[in-house]
Amino acid sequence: MAGMTSTTLAAAPGTVSADSHLTLHYRISLGESGEDVISTFGGRPATLQLGVGQLAEPLERCLIGLPEGAHASFDLAPEQAYGPRNPALLQQLPRAVFDANTGGDADYRPGDPIEVPAPDGRRCAGVLKALDERHALFDFNHPLAGRRIRFEVEILGIL
Repeated sequence: MAGMTSTTLAAAPGTVSADSHLTLHYRISLGESGEDVISTFGGRPATLQLGVGQLAEPLERCLIGLPEGAHASFDLAPEQAYGPRNPALLQQLPRAVFDANTGGDADYRPGDPIEVPAPDGRRCAGVLKALDERHALFDFNHPLAGRRIRFEVEILGIL
């Protein structure tokens, strides 16, 4: 696995498979600064099932084959994690469309995450980048797109 930096394996039964239920601690930090984006270390562990979208698919791939008790870190380039930033996902909406889909009376500011309807009827989450009298500019890229990350895990249990 590209970027794996350290692993401590405990002798325990079972390994992680593509549909495993897991109890684990995990941390995602920015590769450039080391700043934590999210961490369960020092708190309650997470319980999740692989293969159902609870964890990003590239991160799930890092877990496959790890045994119960493993503690591993993976340094991932953008292409191995959340992908590169896509300029086509930076989109401008008319202010009237924005107001019609957000109620128009909320105090939204740049940096706020907001859900808006997609053309196919689903809802899409984006980050409001700019808002003026005529337009709302959204970034629909994943917030970690284009970023190097470190993904650290400790597999506490495989159910």
